[in-house]
Amino acid sequence: MSLNRLRVPVSRTKTMILQQRSKITTRYAAGHGCARSGRWNEELRELSKQGQYREALMLYREMLWSGTSPNAFTFPFILKSSSASANPVLGTLIHCHVIKLGCQSEPFVQTALISTYCRLFSVVDASTIFDEIPELARSTVCYNALISGLVQKDGPKGGMLLVRKMIVNEVPVNEVTILGLVSGFTVPSHLILGMTFHSWSLKYGLSCFLAVANCFLSMYVRCGSLMLANRLFDEIPIKGLITWNAMISGCSQYGLGTEVLDLYHNMKSLGVCPDEVTLVGVLSSCANLGAQSIGREVEKKIEDLGFGSNPFLKNSLISMYARCGNLKRAQSIFDSMQEKNLVSWTAMIGGYGMHGHGEIAIDLFNKMIASKIRPDGTVFVCVLTACSHAGLTEKGLEYFNSMEKIYNLIPASEHYSCIVDLLGRAGRFRDALKLIQSMPIPPDGSIWGALLSACKIHKNVSLAELSFKNVIEIEPTNIGYYVLISNIYSETGNKEGMKRIRVMMHKRGLRKDPGYSYIECKEKIHLFVAGDRSHPQTKDIYAKLETFEALMSTKPSAAAHSERLAIAFALLNAEANAEILVIKNLRTCEDCHTFVKVVSEVTNHRFVVRDATRFHHFSRGTCSCHDYW
Repeated sequence: MSLNRLRVPVSRTKTMILQQRSKITTRYAAGHGCARSGRWNEELRELSKQGQYREALMLYREMLWSGTSPNAFTFPFILKSSSASANPVLGTLIHCHVIKLGCQSEPFVQTALISTYCRLFSVVDASTIFDEIPELARSTVCYNALISGLVQKDGPKGGMLLVRKMIVNEVPVNEVTILGLVSGFTVPSHLILGMTFHSWSLKYGLSCFLAVANCFLSMYVRCGSLMLANRLFDEIPIKGLITWNAMISGCSQYGLGTEVLDLYHNMKSLGVCPDEVTLVGVLSSCANLGAQSIGREVEKKIEDLGFGSNPFLKNSLISMYARCGNLKRAQSIFDSMQEKNLVSWTAMIGGYGMHGHGEIAIDLFNKMIASKIRPDGTVFVCVLTACSHAGLTEKGLEYFNSMEKIYNLIPASEHYSCIVDLLGRAGRFRDALKLIQSMPIPPDGSIWGALLSACKIHKNVSLAELSFKNVIEIEPTNIGYYVLISNIYSETGNKEGMKRIRVMMHKRGLRKDPGYSYIECKEKIHLFVAGDRSHPQTKDIYAKLETFEALMSTKPSAAAHSERLAIAFALLNAEANAEILVIKNLRTCEDCHTFVKVVSEVTNHRFVVRDATRFHHFSRGTCSCHDYW
């Protein structure tokens, strides 16, 4: 194959290409021989170093057209650029050039070829080149290139075998080796292997490199051991931005919002400037905790740092404000976005859905379709949930049927769960059961759980017992289902059923999850658990509760539920007429729901309670859910 027949995919216009050719030809026409190759190589190196890979490929083509022959120093730069194009044919063509010019035995060219084929997901070709290198000539760099490729394609097993071969052949292992291998430990089952390699790297002094420490920190997070991640984090003497981001992202991923905000505060106090990754994690935690004032600070920080146009941060802000009950601000940010992607629409649709504004959520979905954005399974979950919360049964069924017919999307378990919930809330239990029995996939816990929840609304004991029997076969340790059936028995006066469930829970060693509620006051998060007496204002909180409980008939067991304590605390500290937001981890009980309605009627405050199922907006003695949740 002629070197001059190399074709590079470019998107520039013909005029621009001719201008580029003229410029380069003028610059290099005067040179000849090795001097000419050296000049081209210097330019290729700079373009490759700056990530201008397309320009490097264009320059290489001009080099061939000028009659200058590439040499061994040319190929590492041009191979790197070809791998960035994600075009396997182009990589193979340049490999042919390497062979034609007799450069295939050069160690740095061999390493570049291995890296290129790995990046192009052709690990078999990379392994072939590696095997052709004499064993004694295989350098650490060659091993590292193949280890990284094997791990990316097939997980850590092949990489571990190569590391073992390095040790046997006494090839030095360095920090790059560790980085390439440990990135493959991604699931809890890899934790023991990861710990073993961490110990090994400590033994050989490789963990002193910050990049290696950061890699192991991320590995512990991915493998589900936040305890080990936190221990390693504390042991790192000088923490870089990546270190902080790994820990913040890890805590955010596991729902440890208060820990994330503490980390962010400590990070700022040490003068470490956050980046986009940091702020996405912090915003996610603000959303979970309902920490709107801290979220507003983060929004200002985003603008100050020049990240205002970042779509990931915009979407995170939309989600944060929606989950903190501020739909007006979420909508404002959404409207300000010049280009709205699928995530933006999903965040806004989901926000309206969880607040019970089903009609608005549907209208947004229709506008999204009209703007030529194709929906995915996630946005359909948001739409179906919105229909369920708003009681839009027929509309929800219409959208469910359109998934496969119009958008070629196969409904998954979460979509069937939404429809079972939709039908169950409407009291259409026969249709719900028929759907479950006709599903093309086995019903999972979420589907039977949705039916069980609907049975509570309509006090359908017989179907609740059937749902409970099926759901605990799938999720025998999920305490929520035991609590739900017990509450159904309680509301229908079935004391024998309640006793039976308590005995079952005791035999299985199950205990009810404690209810807790968050409330933000003066930029600080306050946590209350059921029956809590640890707060500094406990005496005043309980005194405040008594004044409202005198207005209603309250079960003694519900008197000190966490949301009541949070609301009493808020009334002691909030400004007059301020809206009060409470975040609860469990579904709010009927007694507490009635309690908040009473409080909203006798005070000048609006209350927003986000429980495990939806948002409740209380004002003047009524709730936005219309007692349907």
